[in-house]
Amino acid sequence: MKQIIGILLFIFLLTQSVSAKREKILYDFKFGFAKGGEAILTITDTVFNGIPAIHYYMDGRTTGLTDKLFGVNDIYETIVDAKTMLPLKSIRNIKEGKYQWYNETWFYHDINSLYSNKTGRIAMPDNMVDMVSVFFYFIKHHLFTKIEPGTIVTFPTYHGDKISNVSIKYVGESEVKTDLGEIKSLVLVASVDKGKLLNRSDGVRFFISKDKKVPVLMEFDMKLGQLKAVLRSYKINNVEQVTK
Repeated sequence: MKQIIGILLFIFLLTQSVSAKREKILYDFKFGFAKGGEAILTITDTVFNGIPAIHYYMDGRTTGLTDKLFGVNDIYETIVDAKTMLPLKSIRNIKEGKYQWYNETWFYHDINSLYSNKTGRIAMPDNMVDMVSVFFYFIKHHLFTKIEPGTIVTFPTYHGDKISNVSIKYVGESEVKTDLGEIKSLVLVASVDKGKLLNRSDGVRFFISKDKKVPVLMEFDMKLGQLKAVLRSYKINNVEQVTK
């Protein structure tokens, strides 16, 4: 369950732009018709070491029977440079049953290194991202330009106190049926470590509204069946938005 919640959390952090009004986005996790959890994301402007930045705070947790089985309450935070969308600091506070993980990491792009409370200083490649900022970086540099179906982009990504590659493939466009009606969406497939729960490494798909670049549906092909993440609410300055 830990790997799936982590995947859900960083995928949820796809939003309409790199600007950060006071935004709040709520999603439901579903197995079939049963609700299994929810995630709430808040996005705020901030300043980090004198640099204009954006703070992403995500709280994801299981509910109902799923909570009794797994007991997940994960908090993911990342502060990114508002101009480059590269991470400046990240915090992971994971509580899943008896398992706990807490780590803070600082990124120093000018000297290509990061510092982790877990392992100390680590060398890193240029344009290093983490599991939150990877999708913002993809949007900024690829999704707002003309992109051809089949395009694959790979990013060096820091997650779980190690560096690995995450690949994102643009598949094309699709109509997605939601409670708000049919929404024209861009379909992306992420290639990640499938771990013990995913059925295959490319079993993660997400659908982003073509207009506002808000994720409206995420699908996960798991060994136990398909898990979906469904957009329930999207507010800016406490005003509900219409997602097209």
